[in-house]
Amino acid sequence: MSDNMVKIIIDDVEYEVPAGMNVVDAAKWHASNDIPVFCYHPKMEPVGMCRMCLVEMGTLQRNPETGAVMTDEDGNPLVRWFPKLQTACTQVATDGMVFRTNTQAVVDARENVLEFLLTSHPLDCPICDKGGECPLQNLTMAHGPGESRMNFSDKMKLDKHVPLGDLIFLDEERCIQCGRCVRFQDELVGDDVLAFHERGRTLQIITNSDPGFDTYFSGNTTDICPVGALTTADFRFGARPWELTEVPSIDPHDAAGSNISLSVRLDRDFGGRAMIKRVMPRQNEYVNELWISDKARFGHHFTRSEDRLQKPVVDGKDSDWATAISTIAGLLEGADGDIAAIAGSGMSNEDLFALRSLVTANGGKRLGAWPTTHTGADLVAAVGVGVGTNLSDLGAGDAVLIVASDLEEEVPIWRLRLKGAHDRGAYVVVANARKTRMDDFASATPRYQAGKAAHWLDGIDKADPEVAKALKAAQNLVIVAGAEGLTLDGSRALMQSAANFLIDSGHYGKANNGLMSPLPGPNGMGLHYVGFTPEVTADIAQNPPKVLIVAQAEILSDDPYARAWLDKVETIISLNLFPDAVADMAAIALPIQSFAERDGTFTNGERRVQRFYTAQGPMGDALPAWQALSRISEHMGQGKAKASAAAVMVMMSNELPAFEGMRYRELSRTERQFPDISGDDMYYGGTAYQNKGGLGKVIPTTAEQGETPARADVSLPPVLEVGKGQFVVLPATRLYNLESTFRPSTLVHPRIMSPFVEVNAADAARLDINNGDVVEVKLPDVSVRVRASVNGGAPEGALVLPRHLTDDPTPMTVAVGEIAKV
Repeated sequence: MSDNMVKIIIDDVEYEVPAGMNVVDAAKWHASNDIPVFCYHPKMEPVGMCRMCLVEMGTLQRNPETGAVMTDEDGNPLVRWFPKLQTACTQVATDGMVFRTNTQAVVDARENVLEFLLTSHPLDCPICDKGGECPLQNLTMAHGPGESRMNFSDKMKLDKHVPLGDLIFLDEERCIQCGRCVRFQDELVGDDVLAFHERGRTLQIITNSDPGFDTYFSGNTTDICPVGALTTADFRFGARPWELTEVPSIDPHDAAGSNISLSVRLDRDFGGRAMIKRVMPRQNEYVNELWISDKARFGHHFTRSEDRLQKPVVDGKDSDWATAISTIAGLLEGADGDIAAIAGSGMSNEDLFALRSLVTANGGKRLGAWPTTHTGADLVAAVGVGVGTNLSDLGAGDAVLIVASDLEEEVPIWRLRLKGAHDRGAYVVVANARKTRMDDFASATPRYQAGKAAHWLDGIDKADPEVAKALKAAQNLVIVAGAEGLTLDGSRALMQSAANFLIDSGHYGKANNGLMSPLPGPNGMGLHYVGFTPEVTADIAQNPPKVLIVAQAEILSDDPYARAWLDKVETIISLNLFPDAVADMAAIALPIQSFAERDGTFTNGERRVQRFYTAQGPMGDALPAWQALSRISEHMGQGKAKASAAAVMVMMSNELPAFEGMRYRELSRTERQFPDISGDDMYYGGTAYQNKGGLGKVIPTTAEQGETPARADVSLPPVLEVGKGQFVVLPATRLYNLESTFRPSTLVHPRIMSPFVEVNAADAARLDINNGDVVEVKLPDVSVRVRASVNGGAPEGALVLPRHLTDDPTPMTVAVGEIAKV
């Protein structure tokens, strides 16, 4: 027996378990014994509130002189039993503990607890959204009384439809006061926006924020609620759980690559086709654990928006695929190799490979990535976090540096998990020109001048020597480098500075050490591995090609300066979900399928290649992008079109070294994960789904493959020149915005902020600008009218201007501008 293992006895059987393991967890993991719980959750601290987990507990009697276990005359060990039943969830495993979970005293206790819970619980299971996957329902059937002794006149009558916010409803009669929702928001999220109110039988859950339930993780409370007290506005009364088919998928919105499960059914509201009714978390302890953001949960409506592009468009008129493919083939043949492509991060790995193959087969060489805000993916590929990294393993003795990123808004799951690292004792540094939400969970919050993130990190030994010393001395170090307030050159300089720091301190080439970046969209790393870079996009803008293929990159919606160079492109071919401004300029616009309508893979920010599966019926004549591009190649005599996304991945695994061994069978492999959730015992972990679609596979860094990374000189960008009356304008990201893939989710529109600019209080006072005033922000060739937010968020001399909140685009990267009250 190893030093950190102990022996305990459960129902007369001895088990070896890790010392200090929660007894409920130990019984489930090692003994397949499901001790029933309501308030306990394996991701939260135990509180022993519901008393459902009562067991008989004792300790082995030992000879005080020899330490040997004492036995009776039959050789059975003697046990010193506690006089009363104990809550298993508040006990941790120590050597010699003994438990009984099936005695009559335990059976009676469970029955009594359930009888008390049911005294005022409504009997509305037939209309309850939780029916069919309800822990209270299941445990009542297994352990509850056969009949009720309740006097119906004593039943508490409370409100049934209480909106805690725009997204979550509370049924006060169903709540059993387990406290899971309150504790989740407090312990795990750090948004203490729920609380208990009143006492005794009148105790209820309330929200104490304005707006109500103000958090990006509210939907997770409906998953862990053991009854139907909390339900989502999106799924409420929409379908019954047993009608749904669960399809594994991946969050299409950010670099975390959160594993999700799409609950679908054939629906008359969607022409009898399979339709997403809800989005649920899918367990992947390496990626998102059991949680997803509200954007992942409620931002799926774009997949079936009636505004989607549903037919090929040729010369401004609806057409068919045969005509479109023939026309494109002629345009490519006539381009004399002057062909380029710009792809967005919504494209799957298979889409990108098919696009690359088409361009290079026709003489093109330039493959650009969109947007051109973040670069340095090549450095993530070299010294990124090692294979086996799990942010949940970071704790005391480890360190995290987050620089030039507002993780709450950019990759909320990373913010949630790194907040947990701080709680476990990790030294977390959040460096930015302004305050962000992550500051509240930081050990240190150094500030630098707007636009000078790379200058700060490159000179950290002088700028913040104590911080530098602590980071270098850490056992494990992860650096998350963003691009807020930077140009593309500034992003490159910051990423190189971060890589140099990791190389100098030896924090690379191993698990829980290395570089991460909140690259926009779900497949920023996939763009790199297939050969698309933002630097090439910048070259395309400087030297427009004869034919440009724009694939799921909404260039004109993102960049106010892009039209000037797009006008110089002779022919644009667009592939997109929606008929955007680029499609209006295009000679041909092709409708492509969303992630929900096809198979494919994304590569997340930790370089994990993960599968998503076909879930929803297609919109119109849309095709997967890889299939549309392969058909064009086939029409041009460049090989037969592949029959499936899996076949494209086979070709990729043979031609691209990074994807070697990444066949779908490998990506679909699963393993038992702790905590072991969502079996027949949803009371334990909630309704997050077991991972049956695959955990994915991580692409090793070049450092892990034996290539020693070398430091490189940092080319620091020039500091912006700010004249009198001018300000540094910092573009910022808001999680909820008006991008085309989120705009159709009207349910969340009340949470999308009206267009605003953050102004420092001193600057506002000098300009006589008050909070809420309409102001005009003027930049070169661009101006926008928004409301001023004087809230202390902006550094003096700078304006923070969130993107994608206005109908017209605002600058993508840091710039110099002016502000005036209207």
